Amino acid sequence: MTRNFALFPLMVVIILVSLPLMTMYGFLILDTFTDAPPGELWPDEFTLRHWRFLWDMSAAGNVWMATLNTAVLALSMVAVVVPVSSLAGYAISRLNLPYRRFFLAGILVMHAFPAVTLLIGVFFVLKFTGLYNTMIGVILVKGALMLPFGIWIMKGFYDAVPWEIEMAGVQDGASRLTVFWRLIVPQVKPGLVALSVFAFLDGWGEYLLPRVLAPGSEMTVMSVLLNQLIAGDDIGFDFNLFKTVGVFYTLPVIALFVIFQNRLMTIFGGGTKG
Repeated sequence: MTRNFALFPLMVVIILVSLPLMTMYGFLILDTFTDAPPGELWPDEFTLRHWRFLWDMSAAGNVWMATLNTAVLALSMVAVVVPVSSLAGYAISRLNLPYRRFFLAGILVMHAFPAVTLLIGVFFVLKFTGLYNTMIGVILVKGALMLPFGIWIMKGFYDAVPWEIEMAGVQDGASRLTVFWRLIVPQVKPGLVALSVFAFLDGWGEYLLPRVLAPGSEMTVMSVLLNQLIAGDDIGFDFNLFKTVGVFYTLPVIALFVIFQNRLMTIFGGGTKG
């Protein structure tokens, strides 16, 4: 009871600091279901007109196709980043590789390197290979850019697994692959889950690469679609429709955070041994 009372001032401060942000999001949700007269703060009617893009494809472009493209990009990020990062992180953590420290430093540099500076070179590579304006090209580039982050995170989780667990499996006659799959992977499952969520969210929120490397209308993702809704200075711009599409775009992100918030908090909990 005393401990809860001691935390009460901190909770009050957090609520006061968060109140403007919560108010803003509250009005955002309210605006998607209501209409307010010009110059008025409070709405005077309830309406679903701003959500008409769910059944009227002419309201805000093909939202469902953009959602499908975004989901394909996000799920492909998980399929590419998680397996490669888990295997590469294990090799760096457990194997006595030559130039290991140099390789680790290179991973950090690649993770810190701005992706925008690589766009021109990546553009020419995709043009040469015939992958320009394709979702496969975007997936390969985006996955490669996120691999340094995934490898470093997984290495930290493998470092935190005691050597004794692995050595016990080897001494019992199990192969290195069996030890990895049966003994090591269950120990780093929180890291795999957290990395999967981060990879999905990174692909779900990507704007620059799809916009530049896949400009075709059939490759449009939700972030690009939102930009198209506010492009230009049209007088008839429907700002409530833009806010509603934005809320629809964030729903999977909110759902993932609610489901996996405890796992996300542990992604930096792995070891840090060199």
